[in-house]
Amino acid sequence: MQAVVLAAGEGTRLRPLTEDKPKGMVEIAGKPILTHCFEQLVALGAEKIVAIVGYRKQNIISHYGDEFDGVPITYAHQREQNGLAHALLKAEEHVNEDFMLMLGDNIFRANLEDVVNRQQEERADAAFLVEEVDWDEASRYGVCDTNDYGEIQEVVEKPDDPPSNLVMTGFYTFSPAIFQACKLVQPSDRAEYELSDAIDLLIKSGRTIDAIPMEGWRIDVGYPEDRDEAEERIDAVSNE
Repeated sequence: MQAVVLAAGEGTRLRPLTEDKPKGMVEIAGKPILTHCFEQLVALGAEKIVAIVGYRKQNIISHYGDEFDGVPITYAHQREQNGLAHALLKAEEHVNEDFMLMLGDNIFRANLEDVVNRQQEERADAAFLVEEVDWDEASRYGVCDTNDYGEIQEVVEKPDDPPSNLVMTGFYTFSPAIFQACKLVQPSDRAEYELSDAIDLLIKSGRTIDAIPMEGWRIDVGYPEDRDEAEERIDAVSNE
């Protein structure tokens, strides 16, 4: 399976850590966030990595070159930060099969393999790792509404009135059908092309998307304190 990593963001909320580097190159436990991402994708069987880069992209390209642990890396440039669906489309010409998608500012210690395994079953067109959060925090995320079979019926981006407290975590598997959905997305109220809107188009077209409950933990490294928490957690696991 191929893998796509979205790593074009500027990371303004992480400043001063990102004043001279993209947020994917911020170090946690002695290595960049992207190294943590790449290591996990390789362990999951990635045969190719497509990295979507933007802000200070040369930092990433110079650091990793054209392969990671024997797996080839292809770079695609997102010149303007217009949302995750816009970023994902930059990978289209490099992907020709089912693929893993990881947001390159997340640290996972979780059951990612369950998502990959579900994608390989005939019944699933896509699968997402999802997490239950406190209801008052759900409005910060893409919120999933599921049926009794664990299939996602709707995804709402940062809703004022969340339909559930089940949120997307930043690890997904898709078929190439997601690219056509991304092309049909219209700008949101935030003037961005939202991945959640593309997912809703997939659902409305009859595709089956399964929600895989997270076992373990993940941290979305958006602020300096998130970086500190991720480092503490990784250190704690290493010392067990």
